[in-house]
Amino acid sequence: MAVRTLIVDDSPTMRAVLQMLLEVDSDIEVVGAAADANEARSMIRLLNPDVITLDIEMPGMNGLEFLAKIMTLRPMPVIIVSSLTSKGADTTMQALQIGAFDCYVKPQGFGGDTIAADGGMLSRLIHLAARHGRTSLEGKKLATPPVAAGLNPPLAMPLSTATPELIAIGASTGGVEALTQLLANWDRNCPPTLIVQHIFGSFAEALTTRLDSICPAKVMAAETDTFLKPGHVYVAPGSERHLVVRGTNRPMSRLLDGPAHSGHRPSIDKLFMSVAQKMPGRALGIILTGMGSDGALGLLKMRQSGSPTIAQDRKTSLVYGMPRAAAENGAALHILPLSGIAKKARALCRV
Repeated sequence: MAVRTLIVDDSPTMRAVLQMLLEVDSDIEVVGAAADANEARSMIRLLNPDVITLDIEMPGMNGLEFLAKIMTLRPMPVIIVSSLTSKGADTTMQALQIGAFDCYVKPQGFGGDTIAADGGMLSRLIHLAARHGRTSLEGKKLATPPVAAGLNPPLAMPLSTATPELIAIGASTGGVEALTQLLANWDRNCPPTLIVQHIFGSFAEALTTRLDSICPAKVMAAETDTFLKPGHVYVAPGSERHLVVRGTNRPMSRLLDGPAHSGHRPSIDKLFMSVAQKMPGRALGIILTGMGSDGALGLLKMRQSGSPTIAQDRKTSLVYGMPRAAAENGAALHILPLSGIAKKARALCRV
C-alpha cells in the first residue's frame, strides 16, 4: 500500500520540488499539497494522510504552532522540512522537542540535480515514518494493559551486583525534549554515557551543542576508536554510522558503516547489543520515548547479561512505542517517569 503523504509549505516552488522528489517512488502517493496550516487542517480531515512534511516558516499559524496542535489533537508522523542554518537548526530542535518524527534539509534547485543530491533520502524518511506510525504511534492499540511505573519483574533474570561502569541511552520521537530534561539533571561525574537519538544527520551537531549547554557533564559527538571517559556524554553523530562499544577493560566507542538495523542508522539495538556483549552486567541501559521498537531487543540482551535497565513510562512518553516494546518483552527492569530516571541512574551508579 502506498504511503499517503501531505506536503505543507507556503512556497509553490518548494511544494513542487518535494512532490517531484517523492513521485520518483511509486510506493509513495502525494495526496495533497497545502500552502498554510488552515488548508492543511482541512486536508488532514479529508485525505487522512499517513505522513506530513511540514515547513516551519508559514503565514498565519507557523509550523511549530501547527505541529503542537497535530501532536495534541491527531498525532501522526511529521517530517520537518527546514533550512540548514543556525536559525533553522534551532527551530528544528524545537520541532523535535514538540514531537516531529525527523527533519529534512530543504533542497536547492529543481530538476535532475536535486533528485541526485537527495539520493532517495526524503523517500526513506517517509517510509520509515509511515512504518512506525502505523505500528505504534502512542500505543493506541495495546495488546496488554500498560505496565505501571516501578519495578517490572515478568522475567526472572540474574542481576549483577557490580556498579555500572557505562550508561547507554536510546531515544527517538520526542527524545530531544526527553534528553534535554534528563541531561539537565545528569551527574557531573557520571559514568561514560552513550546516546543514540534518531535524528537526521545534518542536525545532530545542533542537538549535541544544545545538550552540552544544559548538562553538568561534557556532551560531545561520539568519535570512532576513542576511549570513553567518566563525566562525558557521547552522542551518535546523526544518520551516517552506527555507534557501538568495543573493548572490555577500557571501553571505546566505534562508529560503523553498514545498512540500517531495526529500520535505523544509527540503531539503538546495535548500541545496546554491543554493550551487552562487551560489558555484561557492568552497564546501565535506558530507553526513552519513540516510535517503533528499536532498542527493545538490545535492552533485553543487556538485562539478560545482568545489567539493570530502565524504560520511560507511558504517561511521560510523547510516543509510547519503544518503551512499551521494552516493557512488554521484559527488557525493562524499572519503568519510571522521566523525572525519576536521572535520580535512579545516580543511585544505581553510586554517583
